[in-house]
Amino acid sequence: MNPKDKLFSPFLGAYYFFYFALVGVYIIFMPKSLHELGYSSSEVGIIYAAAPFMRFLLPFVFRHYLPLSPFIYKISLLFTLMSTLVFLQTVDTFWLYLISNLLFGASMGISLPYIETIALSRLSKKHYGKVRLWGSLGFMGIALWLGKVLSSPHETLYYLASTALFTLIFGLFLIQYDNISHTSTQEDSSFSLLKYWAFWSSVFLMQVGFGGFYNFFTIYETSHGISLETTSWMWSFGVFCEIIMLYFQGALLQRNLLHILQFATLVTAFRWLLLYLYPASIPIVFAAQSLHAISFALYHTAAITYVFSLYTQKKLAQQFFLGIAFGLGGFVGALLSGKIYGEYLFLIEAAITLMAFFVLIIHQKHKQGITNV
Repeated sequence: MNPKDKLFSPFLGAYYFFYFALVGVYIIFMPKSLHELGYSSSEVGIIYAAAPFMRFLLPFVFRHYLPLSPFIYKISLLFTLMSTLVFLQTVDTFWLYLISNLLFGASMGISLPYIETIALSRLSKKHYGKVRLWGSLGFMGIALWLGKVLSSPHETLYYLASTALFTLIFGLFLIQYDNISHTSTQEDSSFSLLKYWAFWSSVFLMQVGFGGFYNFFTIYETSHGISLETTSWMWSFGVFCEIIMLYFQGALLQRNLLHILQFATLVTAFRWLLLYLYPASIPIVFAAQSLHAISFALYHTAAITYVFSLYTQKKLAQQFFLGIAFGLGGFVGALLSGKIYGEYLFLIEAAITLMAFFVLIIHQKHKQGITNV
């Protein structure tokens, strides 16, 4: 084995660790910090719709105008860091902060699909999960740490910038492992979303259902009398269960990926129902968080692997997965959760996720029809 190849997994694990630590700060603590700075629930929803909206637009840009090249990837890492530094200057002004979140969303939406494609091309399904769990460790570690030490809203922004810096450093090391061709836009002309429209619709609805959780779970639980530290433990417990799944999911991924996605979607609907029924019950909320192992870890790995198998344009397909799920779905989910935040938030999220399950059933029948032709 080339000595350089031995370093791929450590570099990749470090990138995942700091990338998802950055995501953890942004998702878990920034919404509450914005509330403390005077932002309304509706304004938080709008702010958290900005980054997903950019993730949704990006695949269409790369579909028609640009290849996702190492140069573009390096620019995205740099802009991620720059946008977190701009946050420090703009967070007290809604419109300026919104614009800086658009830059942040665009940058984050480029780097992860680039890295996921390299990881899937170099690692087995079993090994991928064991490296990807370092991202979960970063997310969990930052949740536990900031749950104890965070003392002011602006302090959160310093952690954002720090994790963005380390994401840049380790992300740069991974460029040398990119041996996937960068096709031109003309060569990507055969790429079609309509062929598997029901799958993409289900992916979208699934992420809309996550909107209330990603943007308002901390606010929701603390409003029901749960302390911020306990809520951070709830986040961390969910990620701990995610790590266990990522480590042992290799055998499961040898099975029918579509059936796994259907199962995970149904479990997620049940998870949101538990949060609606028992928001102040610490044991039940922890039980609901344990389902993160299925609704995120198993679902996410099965989904990106399934997409990887559907299309020959691997990087573009991963960009569209991120764009439609975490982009368009996250955009609509953030806006919707900001509007409906209150007693029925997670009941509505459960209903939306149940719709995602039924649309996935339609996709299965539609795909069987295509295969039989």
